[in-house]
This record gives sequence, C-alpha cells and structure tokens, in this order.
Amino acid sequence: MKIDPDLTMVDTGIHLTLISSDPEETFRIGRILGETLTEGAIVALIGELGAGKTSLTQGIARGVGVPEGYAITSPTFTLINEYPGRLNLVHLDVYRLSGSPDLLDLGYEEYFFGKNVTVIEWAEKIQDVLPDNSLFITLTYLDHTLRRIEISGEESQVIGITSALKNGGF
Repeated sequence: MKIDPDLTMVDTGIHLTLISSDPEETFRIGRILGETLTEGAIVALIGELGAGKTSLTQGIARGVGVPEGYAITSPTFTLINEYPGRLNLVHLDVYRLSGSPDLLDLGYEEYFFGKNVTVIEWAEKIQDVLPDNSLFITLTYLDHTLRRIEISGEESQVIGITSALKNGGF
C-alpha cells in the first residue's frame, strides 16, 4: 500500500482512520470516497466547526460527478442544497435543528430513502433516525492543518473505500 508521507491509513476491519494534512487532501479523500458511493448512499458527517466537513463534502460532490461549475457550500441557513451529477447529491446541514423531530417538516424520507447520495453535516443531531446502512465519518480537528478522519459503516463499503484510497495513491 502506498502511503502519502502526510497521510497514514489504518484498516481495522469496518473502521478506517486517516490523517489529512490539509484541506486539499481532505477534498481528495472525499473525491475518492464519492467515486465509491452508489445510489441511495447516506454519508453522516460528525465533527466540530472547522473539522473539514465541507471540504470533504466538496470532494464527495466531485466524486459523484457534480460538475466543477457548482460551488459546493454548506447549507447552514437553507438546510438543504441539491446538485446534479452522475449521482445527484443532496447536502443537508442540520446544525440549526434541535434534533430529529425537526426533520419531519423537511420531508427527510425522500432524501434518506431516495435515489440520491445524501451527505449530512452535524449528523450526530439526528443519529437516531439515520438508516443502519449509513456511512459514518467523524472528523476531528488535531491542529491548524491536521485532521483525523474516521470512517465506519458496513464492512463491504469500508473495504471498498479502503481499496479505492489505495488505488488513488494513499
């Protein structure tokens, strides 16, 4: 396995831990991850402000085929942004919600059980309603450039992501 000098990767079964050295690397990890996603995938992002959730989502967007012409921004005030691609991307930011009961007003079922790829920032606020097959990614701020990215989910999905990252040069 090729390991970038600024990136370490440990594959421990259904849990993968990466260390990203900068936002561009986080974007690249997201792009490779996005290339592995299939219709109906739900990516639950967990992490504090500045941990890299939006950078990762921007990469995922490019990986699912959202054209470069679309600026991928966090929908903190609009709550939901949708982007066309090879797979359509639904980007939710639930920071302003008090919990999962607030999702009922958004009609979240169409996003969670539709044909899109759905990325949810601040997913810990609604974790109780996320499907079991969701991909959970926890981003942790280590210092002004380093971020820990922990990926967990169904074994076959995490193994596929690990393989794609290895093939992508990590």
